[in-house]
Amino acid sequence: MAKPKKPKKPQWTKTTIPLPADHGWSAAPGYQVFVADRGAVQLQFPEGWVVLPEEGGTIAFHDRQPPDDDCVLRVSIMRLPPEIFDFAELERQLPLDGLVRQLLSQDKRPEAALDQEIRSVQRPDLSLAWGEVRFTDPAQQRPARSRMCLARGRGIQPLITMDFWESDLARVSPVWDQVLRSLRVGVIIGDITRRPLN
Repeated sequence: MAKPKKPKKPQWTKTTIPLPADHGWSAAPGYQVFVADRGAVQLQFPEGWVVLPEEGGTIAFHDRQPPDDDCVLRVSIMRLPPEIFDFAELERQLPLDGLVRQLLSQDKRPEAALDQEIRSVQRPDLSLAWGEVRFTDPAQQRPARSRMCLARGRGIQPLITMDFWESDLARVSPVWDQVLRSLRVGVIIGDITRRPLN
């Protein structure tokens, strides 16, 4: 009998580059900057959180080292087909708020209930929509929430999710707000030692 194959370990490269004093990168107090795929996605996440790769290129940010974490933020990058060049038309045909509502309504977790409000944000550089579901964790029988955001800009469509306990809402909601406020997509970085212009 053939031995079962071990699951492939996610492949990623972490690079640390010393920055000059005038590098121009900054983050809100208590946060640090995350840049994926040379600027396809940039965001800020709390200092001290544990960053781990997952299957399929997803990056997870845990508030503590698993399995002792209480909150996990995940980021995946989707590139839109190059033949889609009219993004205003794409937004008319496939609005982000409709996609978020559809995805959240398919949540299969026990007692999952969709929050009816889908929030939309339109900025010059991107548009985004997000919503959440409430559910009961089957293992710990605790109320929990899951948030989902889809953003779109410059041919990039990141998916951002955050799962957390209901009791941690006041602690992690500001984290979610800062992630979305700091989100940039498709700002290609040639020289990491100099902050790119948005």
